[in-house]
Amino acid sequence: MCDAGAEAEGQARAPCVSADFRQFDFWVGEWNVVDQDGRTAGRNSITLEQNGCVLIERWTSARGGTGMSMNHFDPLSKSWKQHWVGLGLILEMSGGLKGDSMVLEGTLQYLADSKVTLLRGTWTLLPDGRVRQHFVESMDEGKTWTEWFDGYYSRR
Repeated sequence: MCDAGAEAEGQARAPCVSADFRQFDFWVGEWNVVDQDGRTAGRNSITLEQNGCVLIERWTSARGGTGMSMNHFDPLSKSWKQHWVGLGLILEMSGGLKGDSMVLEGTLQYLADSKVTLLRGTWTLLPDGRVRQHFVESMDEGKTWTEWFDGYYSRR
């Protein structure tokens, strides 16, 4: 019994150590973010919390708006989940690695006008250590997509 209890306690302290839980770690860090034209878009802090089980994002835009997300790997669905709240938006996305990029997609709610669209986000670690975060939006249930945000993260 003592050995089983110690094993369970060890798993409770570090339950998220498998490779699946580490797929999005390239996004962890303190970042300055610019748009595709090099203009400052904001700052982002991505921390690994809860014994490595969740990535918490804290965003501050260049205009002073804020938002945050909780990102985690769900072993039951074998997918990554993101829940974002801020800047008058609520976003629920899921997905996973496609090649070398994390790709998540889901519903985007605009709170001011109750509009709901689809948003697809792609995070890619670039060879120079930056991360590209590219979002496209669909207003016709995924038939067509338009640019929503194209940001480049550099470590502070």
